[in-house]
Amino acid sequence: MKTSVILSTYNSEAWLEKVIWGLSVQTEIDFEIIIADDGSGPETKKLLDRLRCEINMPLIHIWHEDDGFQKTKILNKAIVASTTDYLIFTDGDCIPRKDFVAVHLKYREEGYFLSGGYFKLPLNISELISKKDIENQNCFHLKWLLSKGLKRSFKNHKLTSSGSLSKILNAITPTKPTWNGHNASGWKKDIIEINGFNQEMQYGGEDRELGERLVNKGLRSKQIRYSAICVHLDHDRSYVNEAAWKKNFEIREYTKKNKVVRTTFGIDSI
Repeated sequence: MKTSVILSTYNSEAWLEKVIWGLSVQTEIDFEIIIADDGSGPETKKLLDRLRCEINMPLIHIWHEDDGFQKTKILNKAIVASTTDYLIFTDGDCIPRKDFVAVHLKYREEGYFLSGGYFKLPLNISELISKKDIENQNCFHLKWLLSKGLKRSFKNHKLTSSGSLSKILNAITPTKPTWNGHNASGWKKDIIEINGFNQEMQYGGEDRELGERLVNKGLRSKQIRYSAICVHLDHDRSYVNEAAWKKNFEIREYTKKNKVVRTTFGIDSI
């Protein structure tokens, strides 16, 4: 297989199902799906057991017991479980457009990681999206979204741009190409060499910190936020807390100041 798509989840079956439907209709089908499950209950396993029989690519479920927010640890386990040399990362609340995997493969390059973004949807539209809407790609069509109540905004260009315009927008956007957990990819060997995600970190910049260590290693980042498109489904974030943000900020500052490449709390400490 050409690549592995790793996506994180936690007790969010309705959103996860929509994401897997999105992956099932990709124009590039030569990939495996790895679910990095941070301790979901049995309903997630039931869902995946059913979907495994309905899609055409391997669906691997990596799970550990619920011990609070341990996303970095389960992502490291998923990295180890992957069987390809190129890894695409997203989240269980981001439906990928049908060319999502193909775009990541098109722009992959030795010495780089790829940085994509997302188009955030309000809760009412997130709930409205059906399997048919994903198969027909309605949830990526601006006219359909506007008809469901989406507000007009310059950000809507993420959905309407293509070809040369996407390349121009990628080049001129002021947003830096960072490692964004909902839409990023890189070579497995590079991620292994930096020891994966820092398992000291909880929610808040833990994805960015991995990218900062890749940069310290000597990699460059490539912007594809207007080319690799996914829509983000709205939900609450009860796992967010100020203490974790503060700790993560301090770790990131230390990583940047000291040019840290390899975390001491990563894959080899699973």
